[in-house]
Amino acid sequence: MLTYDIVDVFTDRPFAGNQLAVVHGADDLSTAQCQQIAKEFNFSETTFPSSRVEDGTTYGIRIFTPSNEIPFAGHPTLGTAWVLRERGLVKGPDLTQVCGAGPVGVRFADDDRVELSATPRDLLGPLDDELVVALLQDVGLSLTDLAGPVWVAGCGLTFVHLPVVEDAVVRADPSSRPLRSYAADFARVGEARDPIEGINLHHVVADDGAGRLEVHARVFVPGLSVEEDPATGSAAVGLGMALVAAGRLPEGGGYAITQGVEMGRPSQLLGRVEASDGVAKRCHVAGRVQPVARGEIAVPRPS
Repeated sequence: MLTYDIVDVFTDRPFAGNQLAVVHGADDLSTAQCQQIAKEFNFSETTFPSSRVEDGTTYGIRIFTPSNEIPFAGHPTLGTAWVLRERGLVKGPDLTQVCGAGPVGVRFADDDRVELSATPRDLLGPLDDELVVALLQDVGLSLTDLAGPVWVAGCGLTFVHLPVVEDAVVRADPSSRPLRSYAADFARVGEARDPIEGINLHHVVADDGAGRLEVHARVFVPGLSVEEDPATGSAAVGLGMALVAAGRLPEGGGYAITQGVEMGRPSQLLGRVEASDGVAKRCHVAGRVQPVARGEIAVPRPS
């Protein structure tokens, strides 16, 4: 049997935010066995951290959706770090997670938030109208709903950041078309280092009075069997890059994202991007983690 923790990430209370299963002691499991466990939990992501922790601060991690292994994700990064600290397996406020996209910094703040820091990897765009119209139609919208240039950006998992008018966020329908079907269209814009897997549909509401932009977002990831995600840290860090490129945060700054409301799992993500001269240099996203359950799960038979 393997032990596991279930936590909710990007929320100040249990049974909101984004669910995560963290499975321990799975170092010798094959990819197929990890995938079976992730499918059994059927959360947007399940993680398998390495049992080996160097200097109490550096550890490896594998991240799976119900259908695929992915190189990077936000709420699994924060949730796994929180679980490992709760179990006494890591120490100190600053950690390094090593995932498929490389090392990712994780910091525990004094206000109980956990923050990840990632390096920009992909920035393509702005996309042309023909491709934008097709992407909008996939989520039940039209060009009249568009509210700015569309950028493709990410720090390990790449998203189409689609800005729309406020009511369009609520009116949108989850897309069932994997973005890989647009591979040739994206290739004409530029070469992406990481998979382009989701649509980050968002509206910049206003300045929240604290010097941050206020954002309402929904994220659809049909190619990874995630119809809609309630809180997406990987999309949040990529959004920082898109906001810089679109001129909303040319010298960097903060933004607060509300996501998951339409799913009944309200989430709060605090983004921050460092930039100069209109170029994003470093991306961050923070949130709180809530424990929900702990137990054991059987080891799948090797295939």
